[in-house]
Order: sequence, then structure tokens, then C-alpha cells
Amino acid sequence: MILNVSALVLFGTVAFLFFRRDGLKMSHAVVCALFGFYIAGSSIAPSITAGGASLASLLGGIKF
Repeated sequence: MILNVSALVLFGTVAFLFFRRDGLKMSHAVVCALFGFYIAGSSIAPSITAGGASLASLLGGIKF
């Protein structure tokens, strides 16, 4: 659950920064959000979730 909230905050922040600084149009943001909702309801959603968890554990294991 923490990974989902963190990813949501991260992607929301990136989208907001693109909207404010790089000229992302609101229509593009809406299309991306709708695409995300449709992906979440599809049969590929568990694979995406597993890939995100795998990436998070990989990044969490990096020692500096």
C-alpha cells in the first residue's frame, strides 16, 4: 500500500511539474489519467504492479 501511495504522489508531482513548467496541456493530463484507469482495470494490471514492486525493491537495495 505504501508503494502505491508513494508512486501516486511521485507521478502526480511529475505531472504537475510538467503542467506548470513544460507546457503539458490539461487535455494531455486527462488522457494520461484515463489511460491509467483503463490499464488498472485490465488483465495486465497485476504484471505492472509486480514490475513496480520489483523496481522498488531493486532501488531499495542499492547502497550508497
